[in-house]
Amino acid sequence: MTSAIIFLVVVVVLIAFVAGIYNRLVTFKNRYKNAFAQIDVQLKRRYDLIPNLVETAKGYIKHERETLEAVVSARNQASAARAGAAASPGDPDSMKGLLGAEGALTGALGRLMAVVEAYPDLKADQQMSQLMEELTSTENKVSFARQSYNDSVMVFNTACETFPNLLIAGPMGFKQAMLFEIDVPEQREAPKVSF
Repeated sequence: MTSAIIFLVVVVVLIAFVAGIYNRLVTFKNRYKNAFAQIDVQLKRRYDLIPNLVETAKGYIKHERETLEAVVSARNQASAARAGAAASPGDPDSMKGLLGAEGALTGALGRLMAVVEAYPDLKADQQMSQLMEELTSTENKVSFARQSYNDSVMVFNTACETFPNLLIAGPMGFKQAMLFEIDVPEQREAPKVSF
């Protein structure tokens, strides 16, 4: 009788231990998903600003159609990649797609900024100045949201890798999440805006 009670107590303690680890991993996973949702909000805001920026520039830089089309195309690709990453935050394939699309968009915006510099009337346009200011502000917000996401992913990944959590994380389907890292040095900086 006592051995049955001891066995039952050990089983209950073991189940509680596993449940505790599982619940902690779920909490950490939800934190990094929430942190990515904050990035998602800022990226969407950024993508919503770009068509207005392009429309404002169109009136001034008629001979730079290729640059404007590149920005619109890069924006559309980044928006599609953002939707994919939002559906599965932390997934390496989704994040790589988003990072690649973001790199292309940053490059296209950089080329647009170089063109804007060549047109003094466009540079002086009040609407263009306001849009550029909003874009810069959004870039800063994306940076802060990315830092929060990466911190949350680091906590989650560490929890998955440490003992005894790793004994439960793998079998329960918890996989390492991917950081939102920027590989290209030019992408590490927000587009330069000077008026």
